[in-house]
Amino acid sequence: MPFLRTLLLAGGTALLLSLTPLASHAATDGLTEQIEAARQEGSIWTAFALNRHLNPFRLDVAVEKGRATLDGQVESEVQKELAEEVALSVKGVERVDNRIVVDAATAENEPPRLVQRLEDASLAATVKSKLLWNSNTRGLDIQVKSQNGAITLSGHAQTPAAKELAGQLAANTDGVREVFNHLSISTADSSSSEVQTAVEEAREDISDSWITSKVKASFLYSRNLDALNISVDTEDGLVRLRGSVLSSAEKRLAVEIARNIRGVRGVDADALRISS
Repeated sequence: MPFLRTLLLAGGTALLLSLTPLASHAATDGLTEQIEAARQEGSIWTAFALNRHLNPFRLDVAVEKGRATLDGQVESEVQKELAEEVALSVKGVERVDNRIVVDAATAENEPPRLVQRLEDASLAATVKSKLLWNSNTRGLDIQVKSQNGAITLSGHAQTPAAKELAGQLAANTDGVREVFNHLSISTADSSSSEVQTAVEEAREDISDSWITSKVKASFLYSRNLDALNISVDTEDGLVRLRGSVLSSAEKRLAVEIARNIRGVRGVDADALRISS
């Protein structure tokens, strides 16, 4: 992927996450925090990749409720402090838990290429956004990491089916080479979690424009769809797909992706033709 396209993709993903058009009273605080954390992680990753003093080192980033946790190794205290300052410069990040280890002997034999670091930052943010938008994975405790196009999922899923779906969403993302699905199954509180999720969904007032934007973005992120030939309209939660796809398999995939976006009540794909 050319450098410029990669840079635009990374920046565009962060921008998409930061400008998610939820209606004024749309999402619960928990979902809003997750989306904001995903945007902040992507912004910090991109800033590290663009900084020539930090991009030779592989640093891990996690953000929760305005606190960024940094892990990894650098060669000097100056680099460790710089990483903290870069993280604090991201809008919404108020505190940094700097766990970076200083080791003068630290040096990557093959420092990650700048382009690859940007791709990984963008890819992790993309997969995380797809998990948040999907009605079946939005409430799961999932962490996403990307390294050279390989996605690692860690955290908890309530059922084997939910774990499998999370892996499929990641694997069907354009640019993902392979997926390491390390989600553990935790059924102890599945009933209470399902009730809580139902309560949160009942409180949400997701707009048609939000649904349309997320369906379009999910199509664009899919490795198996030509999204440019599919138009999307939503009215009262009913998604209408028009245009053309190359096969019946693509049409089924488009319908399935749209159906699983949060807030969708139904999908009308009668006007989505299969090209001969």
